[in-house]
Amino acid sequence: MDNGAAIIVTGTRATGVTAAESAAPIKVLDSAMLEKVGQPNLNQVLGQLVPSFTAEAFGGDTANLTLSARLRGLSPNHALVLVNGKRRHGTANLHVLGGPFQGGVAPDLDMIPPGSIARIEVLEDGAAAQYGSDAIAGVINIILKEDKGSISGSFTGGQYYKGDGTTYSGSVTFAPDLGEDSYANFTMFHRYHGFSQRGGVDSRIYNADGSLRDDLGADHEAMAAIGLPNAPYTNRIVGDARSTLTTIVYNAGHDFGGVELYAFGSYGRREASAYENYRQPWRVSRSNTLGEAGEDLLVSAYGFNPREAIKEDDFSNTGGIKGETAGFRWDISTTYGQDYAKLYTLDSANRTLFINTGYTPSNFYDGFLKASEWTNNIDIAKEIELGLAAPMNLAFGAEYRENTFQIGQGNFESTYFEGGQSYPGFLATDAGKHKRHNVAAYADIALNPIDIWKVDGAVRYEDYSDFGTKWTWKINSRIDISDQFAVRGTVSTGFRAPSLLESYYSATNVGPTTAYVQLPPNSDAAKLLGYEDLKPETSTNFSAGLVIRPINKLSITIDAYQVKVKNRIVGTGSIVGLTGGVVTNQAVLDAIAAHGNVLDPYVLSVGDAGVNLFTNGADTRTRGVDVTASYPTPIGEGSILWSLSANYNETKITKLRIDEDLYAADARSILEDASPKYKIIAGALFTMGGFSANLRETFYGKASQVVIYDGGTPTVGVGAAAITDLEVSYEMPQGITLSVGANNLFNKKTDTVPNGPDGLPIDGGAVLDAPVTLSPYGINGGYWYGRVSFKF
Repeated sequence: MDNGAAIIVTGTRATGVTAAESAAPIKVLDSAMLEKVGQPNLNQVLGQLVPSFTAEAFGGDTANLTLSARLRGLSPNHALVLVNGKRRHGTANLHVLGGPFQGGVAPDLDMIPPGSIARIEVLEDGAAAQYGSDAIAGVINIILKEDKGSISGSFTGGQYYKGDGTTYSGSVTFAPDLGEDSYANFTMFHRYHGFSQRGGVDSRIYNADGSLRDDLGADHEAMAAIGLPNAPYTNRIVGDARSTLTTIVYNAGHDFGGVELYAFGSYGRREASAYENYRQPWRVSRSNTLGEAGEDLLVSAYGFNPREAIKEDDFSNTGGIKGETAGFRWDISTTYGQDYAKLYTLDSANRTLFINTGYTPSNFYDGFLKASEWTNNIDIAKEIELGLAAPMNLAFGAEYRENTFQIGQGNFESTYFEGGQSYPGFLATDAGKHKRHNVAAYADIALNPIDIWKVDGAVRYEDYSDFGTKWTWKINSRIDISDQFAVRGTVSTGFRAPSLLESYYSATNVGPTTAYVQLPPNSDAAKLLGYEDLKPETSTNFSAGLVIRPINKLSITIDAYQVKVKNRIVGTGSIVGLTGGVVTNQAVLDAIAAHGNVLDPYVLSVGDAGVNLFTNGADTRTRGVDVTASYPTPIGEGSILWSLSANYNETKITKLRIDEDLYAADARSILEDASPKYKIIAGALFTMGGFSANLRETFYGKASQVVIYDGGTPTVGVGAAAITDLEVSYEMPQGITLSVGANNLFNKKTDTVPNGPDGLPIDGGAVLDAPVTLSPYGINGGYWYGRVSFKF
């Protein structure tokens, strides 16, 4: 359906503005559109409906437990998320490892069930002058339902074509009829998603044909032949995490004769685990050979598959009062949100503890991550008659916000020397609590000098306790040359305060033969390598667009944009201090020692070690074009709604702000090449009576990433692809709708990581024929589902 007539509340502080009249590009996704996406999580929903939105398919380490997303190819942190117009708190689970989503601490969209949402407004324009930090790429405003006298819900089940990744979910929204002046909506949601596994055999044990390697040694060969778990697909690291998610969302209000009290909030509980690299039997032993009683010397005769796990509690509550006095509309609110994640390593072992004591637990408590945000707002607006084509809307307000971030230390076994294999616990040197606050004030005007010309302007002042002050401003305008043609444009500045997690997060990331310490940039250890405390990013945004209605019911928008980001916070890539057990940069090892980290002795003897940091490493320029079009066609007693939306996007590094040898080639390619240059979504929704069929074809451009291999910098990537989604539904008179469908109908598989001359994957992984995980359409292939929906 065409949502151009929908009244919007995002990107403008004036009242009564529709999406079709907006001076800034904005997409409106109503609940009917959200319901026609098969997978019941908001990241996937937005990824399939908004071309500039990219959902993460696979994350490294704990990032695989809380997948992220990003807008216009920028960082996940460059899109501000609002719920009912109020700022949503971010996740505590920082995306640490390199990749397009590195550094992401944006709000976890999957904590908000689609069944609780009335519509989503996606502002694809810089808006920091209106909303503050983070709104560089745009704003996602989630508007919750305000239904009355109804109960609605859905039950969904599905799985990947391969037979794994089983998913089932249930959602129920209860909206009692409380009279004309009140509303209350309560949504309860539960989802289970099972493991998936992709890729081939473990290259350390098997040849590509599944036969055992001939260099294992007699003892290890004997163990492998007897029956490694899931043989020959022993290594299960490449695939989805298993997770359960339960959320409760409420939205309520009461009008006391012109003054409304309102409250809304959510609580979510996630328990999830993801496989890490398989550990061979001799990896944790009291000798390097099996001996006659291998079980006495080995922690496991067949090796083990460690998992990283999370138990996460996420909640947010907003309370406010709004009304109108003497022509002044006012809104006073307070919002508190927190994400608390306990981390665990399961089915693992501590090698040094086992060697020294003959004992190691299999499960470890690694510590916790906690992030909170408390935001207080007062917003005031008034229409003032100036004798123009319409009254001027004057808005102004203030905000006070506090953020905290805390790392909790792991237990003794997880922090003894190198800790549990795959994910060491947080050390005492990692642990700590950090906080900051900021105050802000803004002013905003919207006016129509003449009937066909709209002008909006905003200015905002921010004062942060840790880095000082920032001014931002924005001007956008629209001229309706005729009923069929309008031009619009925006010029704005913006900024993003470095998150406390980017500034202070500290941990060790390990692989079978690697260990890399994530140094907090705001630490003395980082300063030994010449790094400084993080500074805020600043941005300049230019956009220009056309709104065209050449014939009745055909609507076309074309918007070109450029976003320049200065002092962009990026991951450095791996700064290596040890290669193959040989010291290559002593300063790196000194920094690790200064921070108090103890590395796996096996890695120190034969492996690679180094550090990673976040730093204000680059200035970037992102250019792109957004296109949308929709047109309904009547067919007999039915109709087809044709839709087309597309995004072209390209990011370039215009200036490096650190030494080039401290910014690895793989890190540079993450910014410039790891996102597809284009994404096109073409849809056809056929409806006739109670029957509907929704066909969607999504075209993705190629994406690639440089990897460091054998002293060189080869590229891994995925080629251009077309992905087909189809859903068929029938609504029965009783208010029940039955649906079946498929995402990636034709089971398109992503490209795989090539092998080098030594027969091993060039990305350093252990799994042969593993999918390239930066694939924008996922790594799992086709997914089918069935759904029963109801509304009474």
